[in-house]
Amino acid sequence: MRQLIFITITLLLASAKGQRTIKSILTVSNGARWGDWGEAEMCPTNYYAAGFSLKVEGPIGDGDDTALNGIRLFCINKGASAPNPDFAVVKSDTGSWGTWTDPIWCNAGRLMSFQLFVEPPQGNGDDTAANNIMFLCSGGDEVVGSGLAWGSWGGWSKCCTGTGICGIQTKVERPQGAGDDTALNDVRFLCCD
Repeated sequence: MRQLIFITITLLLASAKGQRTIKSILTVSNGARWGDWGEAEMCPTNYYAAGFSLKVEGPIGDGDDTALNGIRLFCINKGASAPNPDFAVVKSDTGSWGTWTDPIWCNAGRLMSFQLFVEPPQGNGDDTAANNIMFLCSGGDEVVGSGLAWGSWGGWSKCCTGTGICGIQTKVERPQGAGDDTALNDVRFLCCD
């Protein structure tokens, strides 16, 4: 219950800050369990996500792998086509490792739904949690991130109510020192009119 209240307050503050009306929140059931939810970040008014990039740490070998560390949304004006030089970038919390990939854009339209590629808990092994993401665009194409391949795809989120994805909130595990790091574990997307 406390988590639901925190999420509701966080999303209301994000909505007030961005002066956006949130029509729906997209979630998936296979997000991992570690970490805390960061603040939601919103595209500017009348902008919607049409592309994304990932912060990914490649395989470490005998070291501690974290895989997916962050997700950035590339937001364009409602009437614009992607890719567009007039874009805004938004992101929620990110992990400490990896580098950002080049943006991946919808061929047409905006981001409307997503799937998360997640590795299940490894017991005494090296956990990575979220590894990759795929989006469904309003034009019908599916765009897949350049993440890693440990785990499996979960089910699709519901499709946006409203015009498209306009915000992001991530669940990230902070660095664990000598412990096992996972970085990004889960994500929610907000949809606006």
